[in-house]
Amino acid sequence: MSEYLKKIAVVGPESTGKSTMAQHLAAQLGTVCVPEYARYYCANLNNVYTLQDEVNMYYGQLALEEALIPKAQNDILVCDTTIMTIKIWCDHLFGATPSEVTEEIARRQYDLYLVMDIDLPWEDDPLRDFPEQRDHFLEVWVQELETLGANYSVVSGLGPDRLTNGERAVERLLGLRF
Repeated sequence: MSEYLKKIAVVGPESTGKSTMAQHLAAQLGTVCVPEYARYYCANLNNVYTLQDEVNMYYGQLALEEALIPKAQNDILVCDTTIMTIKIWCDHLFGATPSEVTEEIARRQYDLYLVMDIDLPWEDDPLRDFPEQRDHFLEVWVQELETLGANYSVVSGLGPDRLTNGERAVERLLGLRF
């Protein structure tokens, strides 16, 4: 691995194909995909979360990403979400986010965020909570990334078109080729 690792973060509201996109991009780019730690953590919480749970998920996501960086190939790491998700959920559920989370968000850089659009039909999942608020959360994601001054693209489309649109955004914004 060279000194400069390009990090691609796949983010957005619930049920928008983030995991599918992240795994696809990692496979196409010949590298690893950092999974969403919260999916493991929340499996037995029955959709009842505390602020401490959010902080635990924050630390879990950080540790998972750091553990997989050495396994990145071709100087690329693809992340299925980031700690920004913790901020969005903390703000929504508890009205504020712990400073340790917001401070790390400001420090932790990603070269590109792919924001998955809400044009996919909702797929029910025991770990998903707000089907009627996906438009709200899409706006929140875009606002958070604008506030960071992040390099991002909203990815839309159904089926294989969505994956192709994600690839094209990576090509256009990072100069990587598939």
